Amino acid sequence: MSYIKAGFSLENALSVNTRNKAERAILTIAILSFICHLALICMAHLDLIAINKSAELMKSPISAIYTPFSFILIYEVYLLIYYLPQSLTIYITKQYEIILLIIMRRLFKDLSNLKITSDWFSIPYDLQFTYDILTSLLLFALIFLFYKQSRNKYAAIKADDSDITGAARYKHIKNSIASWLVPVVLMLAIYSFINWVADVMFTFERSGTTFKNINNVFFEHFFTILVIVDVLLLLVSFFYTDKFHLIARNSGFIISTILIRLSFTVEGLMNNILVFVAVLFGLLILMIYNKFEEAAES
Repeated sequence: MSYIKAGFSLENALSVNTRNKAERAILTIAILSFICHLALICMAHLDLIAINKSAELMKSPISAIYTPFSFILIYEVYLLIYYLPQSLTIYITKQYEIILLIIMRRLFKDLSNLKITSDWFSIPYDLQFTYDILTSLLLFALIFLFYKQSRNKYAAIKADDSDITGAARYKHIKNSIASWLVPVVLMLAIYSFINWVADVMFTFERSGTTFKNINNVFFEHFFTILVIVDVLLLLVSFFYTDKFHLIARNSGFIISTILIRLSFTVEGLMNNILVFVAVLFGLLILMIYNKFEEAAES
């Protein structure tokens, strides 16, 4: 009986009502966290509290934007899980939106360390800012193209149209997986939040490394979980379809997710290149899939 109640509760976590409540709650927390972080920076620079004001999260008021962005990213993660049972293409789009927001969040760190000099291309922080701002623009364009392709009538997620019962079962499996992802993500979010508080309240000389860990600790593990989920869904889909191009599309999306996951293991230009290649690969896979569907109908 307790298992049924737990399952019911988990499924409620993906309801429209829960989504609306989560949106309001996270936006409220984001605003409050921004004000609190800004206040901490001001008090640190006025020597009212004993916090290392040279730490990357405390250098400039611009750094305070990092905190509400983190909560917005958590909401985007929730939306990714929310759309998993409904549409595979929206689910993948959300992955790309999340990695774009991560890079844009990193831009606030870059801005707080930016030095406007004639030696722009010899200063690491300035170079990283250049990489990130160009990557953000390119990713935004690719996501727009991916969204357009996903609106194509051939891009809708389906199992086997000739087996309505099978399609319903496949959607039920996706809904169950998404429901159980909610508590996993919640635990990861709490762990990430604890690390953020530790960085703000107990910054040390290695604050740069701590900042990097905050960028990675949640999303590195989260994208690892997504890879596992994607592979599981691909294997389950074999029960409901034997269409080569559908299997190739879903396999391509897994490769795209793996490339995003690998981007967290490297820094600098290679990080940006891996993210760009991941989204570009996903876009090309979807475009080819749509062409397959068009050819099948002609």
